[in-house]
Amino acid sequence: MPRTIKVATIQMDANLAPVNERLARAEKIVTEATQSGAQLIILPELFNIGYAYSDDNFKLAEPMDGMTSSWMKATAIRLNIHLAGTLLISEQGEIYNSLLLFSPSGQQWRYDKNYPWAWERGYFRERRGVTVANTELGDLGMLICWDVGHANLWKQYAGQIDMMVIASCPPDGPNATYEFPDGNHLRFSELGTAMEAITDTGNLVFDDMVNQQAVWLGVPVANSGATGSIRTRIPKAKSLLASLLLFAPGLRKQWKNANQMQMAADMIWSCKIVDANGQVVAKRTPGEGEGYVMGEVHLADQKPISKEPQPKSPLPPLAYLQADVVVPWLMRSIYRNGKKLINYTGKT
Repeated sequence: MPRTIKVATIQMDANLAPVNERLARAEKIVTEATQSGAQLIILPELFNIGYAYSDDNFKLAEPMDGMTSSWMKATAIRLNIHLAGTLLISEQGEIYNSLLLFSPSGQQWRYDKNYPWAWERGYFRERRGVTVANTELGDLGMLICWDVGHANLWKQYAGQIDMMVIASCPPDGPNATYEFPDGNHLRFSELGTAMEAITDTGNLVFDDMVNQQAVWLGVPVANSGATGSIRTRIPKAKSLLASLLLFAPGLRKQWKNANQMQMAADMIWSCKIVDANGQVVAKRTPGEGEGYVMGEVHLADQKPISKEPQPKSPLPPLAYLQADVVVPWLMRSIYRNGKKLINYTGKT
């Protein structure tokens, strides 16, 4: 017979705050969800620090047995739940964005983000591969945010899992306002047809693509998310501006001020639970603020195997070119230099 489990997915404000403060906020929401009967709870991406492009990220990376993972393990054991969420892990001189999942017995599974989105590559590196967590609830696949937009990762889970667990904190970069110190600003929608085509990337990924891939895999999907509006500096902003001159030559007048450019962005809606038919069981919009939603999902008694071709990504190629190739390539030197700021006991 199919199994039914109660899943809660959490939405937290994306703005930066001290780790101990964010862990306290997370514990409050996790406890409330547990009291409502949740067996599996998913925290957002980088729930312990918030989201920004800052050199502070290097100092906030933790060892595997650091404060955040220790809190997650202790909380899962104390509340008798499965608990998932991502943090920056510093390991053997490298930094990864790692989704950790803890069981009530303290068992741990780990998945590292395969595709850092755009400027994220300045603060952690990629690691290829997928993870199936063989839990007492079922076999759970794991993804992080922008990884959702890559059909090759979904494909690797086909026939292997009962449910997909995703932790996200997606800023709406394509619809953000890019601000200069003189008060001028730009938006991608103002840069011509090619750039305007990528402005709907967020909805295509976290709405359409999640639902389509859930149906193709034949499994429910739970995705956490973020609320709030963030303002963060843009690393190597002159290089970004240079790449945009092809679309808007008039931006040359901002060249002198480019390195002071900031991004002001709302967060894309991603906090939801979807059943195996692609129907939204529960959702929490960014406008509803911090909190959780809970829903019951049904896990099949046998691993679903689709006989249909996998749906192709609905995203335009330019979205992948910018987010996976151009901007990450520019960020590699920031990552190499930033790793020197790592300073914790046991550094290798």
